[in-house]
Amino acid sequence: MNIKSLYLDELINEMKLINQPAFRAKQIFEWLHVKLVSSYDDMTNLSKELRNTLKDLYPLTVLEETRRLMSKKDGTIKFLFRLNDDRVIESVLMKYHHGNSVCISSQVGCRMGCTFCASTIGGKERDLTAAEMLDQIYRIQVMTGERVSNVVVMGTGEPLDNYDNLVRFIRILSDSKGINISTRNITVSTCGIPDKMRQLADEELPVTLALSLHAPNNEIRKRLMPIAKQYELSEVMDAFRYYYEKTGRRLTVEYSLAEGINDKEEHAKELAVLLRGYNCHVNLIPINPIKERSYVKSDYHNIQKFKNILEKYRINVTIRREMGSDINAACGQLRKSYMDRRDE
Repeated sequence: MNIKSLYLDELINEMKLINQPAFRAKQIFEWLHVKLVSSYDDMTNLSKELRNTLKDLYPLTVLEETRRLMSKKDGTIKFLFRLNDDRVIESVLMKYHHGNSVCISSQVGCRMGCTFCASTIGGKERDLTAAEMLDQIYRIQVMTGERVSNVVVMGTGEPLDNYDNLVRFIRILSDSKGINISTRNITVSTCGIPDKMRQLADEELPVTLALSLHAPNNEIRKRLMPIAKQYELSEVMDAFRYYYEKTGRRLTVEYSLAEGINDKEEHAKELAVLLRGYNCHVNLIPINPIKERSYVKSDYHNIQKFKNILEKYRINVTIRREMGSDINAACGQLRKSYMDRRDE
């Protein structure tokens, strides 16, 4: 039983099974999700007998820091965490004027196969539990002593491919009795799985949905993202619109620019037409070159021209600031280098 993944009402029921009153569950929930303790021994208002019982019945999910890299450019910190099965995942703390943002992983590896992303190399090993997703944020907040105000589920993995754990994670993270991060400060990124996008819209969890689009048409998208062979772009965009209509939340489009592939003037115009009528914001992302792939980052002039064209069509757009570029903070890079060294 993964106690850190339980909702409060589930924890109350669990305590009843071991003849404990409801207020004990509330105390434990607070220790786990407000005080962020890493051991039952720290739960000082519980009897020693109860703490020993909890240890026997409910092993705690606590991530172990394996490596930490800090950017000298902007203070971005990248963490490599070890799970209890010896697998590793990565998380990133980014510091902005408006507060601290943590980018977390939702899976160990990824099976989406996007050809420009280091996270997909080696495929998916397994889903993360809600507790493992939560504890990335908890450990970072405890280790740095700084409050996390924004969370993006945009690290390794496809969040909607781990749907049930994702929803459980969001509900616990935004619980007023827990760490209480508003759903409006949570962003979920997806490659575009239409049925899951619609399902998330119906959850009444108004998180920001970010679509990893990366192409203005299906042909280029298929080249970059194998999932485009399964879902037509029109299906994805219909689900994207449905999400906005159900939640009222402005949509985000992620668009990585690869030189000569999707960064030309005609691509910008085609993208502007595709997004016409959507209440969305476009993040243009200079692609992160990785040694296993041949993609080259678009030069700044082309990126700026691409942005200007979108703006002429009245599309809200920004060029994403490159955080932690000196520590290879892009998705999957730290984990990949660690796995390569371990396998040597």
